[in-house]
Amino acid sequence: MKYFLLMLFFAGVAMPLLGQEDSVTHTLDEVIIKENRMEIPFSKSSRNIHIIHRKAIETTPARSLQELLSFTPGVDVRQRGVSGVQADIGIRGGSFEQTLMMVNGIKLSDPQTGHHMVNIPVPLAGIQRVDVLKGPASRIYGQNAYSGAINVITELPETLQLHANIYGGDFGMRGGTVQLGLPLGKYKQSLAISHDGSEGHWYNSDYRITNLFYEGGFSITPHQELKTMIAYATRDFGANGFYSSSFPDQWESIQTTLASISHTLDKDKTYLQTRAYWRKNQDEFRLRRYEPDFFQNQHDTDVVALEVNARREMGTGTLGLGAEIREESIDSNNLGKRDRTLLGAFLEHRLEFAQKGDIRAGIYSNYYSEYGWKHFPGAEVGYQLHPWVRAYANFGSSFRIPTYTDLYYQGPTNIGNDKLEPEKALNYEGGFKLLRKGLRAELVYFNRHTNNLIEWARPDADTAWQPQNFNEVVFQGVEAVLLYSFGAQEGAVKMDEFSISYNYIDADLVETEGQETQYSLNALKHQLIGSLRASFKDRIELTAKSRYIERMKLDPYFLLDIRLDYNRLKKVGFFAEISNLSNTDYIEAGTVQMPGRWARGGLSVNLSKK
Repeated sequence: MKYFLLMLFFAGVAMPLLGQEDSVTHTLDEVIIKENRMEIPFSKSSRNIHIIHRKAIETTPARSLQELLSFTPGVDVRQRGVSGVQADIGIRGGSFEQTLMMVNGIKLSDPQTGHHMVNIPVPLAGIQRVDVLKGPASRIYGQNAYSGAINVITELPETLQLHANIYGGDFGMRGGTVQLGLPLGKYKQSLAISHDGSEGHWYNSDYRITNLFYEGGFSITPHQELKTMIAYATRDFGANGFYSSSFPDQWESIQTTLASISHTLDKDKTYLQTRAYWRKNQDEFRLRRYEPDFFQNQHDTDVVALEVNARREMGTGTLGLGAEIREESIDSNNLGKRDRTLLGAFLEHRLEFAQKGDIRAGIYSNYYSEYGWKHFPGAEVGYQLHPWVRAYANFGSSFRIPTYTDLYYQGPTNIGNDKLEPEKALNYEGGFKLLRKGLRAELVYFNRHTNNLIEWARPDADTAWQPQNFNEVVFQGVEAVLLYSFGAQEGAVKMDEFSISYNYIDADLVETEGQETQYSLNALKHQLIGSLRASFKDRIELTAKSRYIERMKLDPYFLLDIRLDYNRLKKVGFFAEISNLSNTDYIEAGTVQMPGRWARGGLSVNLSKK
């Protein structure tokens, strides 16, 4: 209760300020949500979407994308260790297998396991924005966007620039990033390199993470653009408690490669993009770090895909269509040599009615070499009750095929089930959003009725976990968000931004007597997030973020993180941040004991040529 009161205190401090009139009118930038085919202004979207802007990326007390996402309403980040060594990310009670990760719209699904979903080979310094779409996205992106999708967005710089930072901290932490923008005439390019390492916060939790990201592009004509992207990430880490408490000397090493090339035509009322990409993931896992012969898994997965996405502005609205082909293969000493083919076709249409309303409807049809044709229809409707108040509702279907780990894994603590059926769900959502003078508020209700939910279960602690299909499972909940960005103010001390959000999720999955489930009933039940950012003389910025988390079967906990920046946008700046300032004892995933209070600090360099 004291943590709720602390949150309410933050709200009490900020609410009186919401009524103040600023001397300068706030202008909210109109963010465009890009979904491969459609591009819709955020204010006109009939979905629950959370956007993490570049400023938030820079000022949040986080060293990784995983930690950054942990402050997002409705997103459940369950870390094994710190600094994004490995984390499972669920949205609205969904599992880590039910969230789709993307980089610039490129899908990063791994046919081996969703545990590798957030192995994003893009340093934080190279990320311009993160769009989090909550709710079913199968109609937009296809399978795996079961409970939501997260799109990491990068941009090519227009000017010569260099951004670099270096830091150190507790547990022998050290790291640094270099991001270089080097346009050469019409050719734009960006290169980002990062490295993070630590001796670990407890036994066998050391890690080394390196990311390399390159993106380039140029305009062939005023209406045509060619882009390429090459990225590589390597990470190795002690995995004490990651998958089983019976083997404290677990160890894992993962290498991820991503490459893509795309051509875009955007002329008059027609948009056409053709894109090819390849993703490779290599995973070596040992139950005993220094005894690979005891038990070792080696998995190599390859995903090759070709996409064509298009839209056309017409008198009756906007037509979107597209097609894709995707080949997935794995070569594993545990899962065997396997491959499958996925074909997909998209069709959707958006039109406006009655001057203040709009509707968008469509279908995505998918062919799976193992399961045949599946179809995911959906629709969204929105209406402007007032220029700054929007009501919306939507429905859609979700679908996910089992991973190769779900189907075929053989280990001492986990056994696959080759009889699994794909999981599917019907989703409903309705809400209101308010956008006015720096104020953003949203209230939404959601309902996900799942058939054939895939969940790992076991009868007792002496039996290995094995996935099973559970029928008729309903996840439902509410989300409320309030964010206020303060305008121009006089005085040395300024309040820049305040936000608070609350999520409640209810699941009716009931464990059968003598049957224990691993993931679903550990999903979020209550989530309360508060954030406050202030500045002093435009040089010092203070960001405080707090979280109250209660999962369905775990003890609740409260976390408070802070960050202090000095001269963040100047040529040379400094920062210091403390995670878990409240020194809370807690576990997010597996049996990994998360660290108590820990700190790090460093300096940054920003050079650019106008």
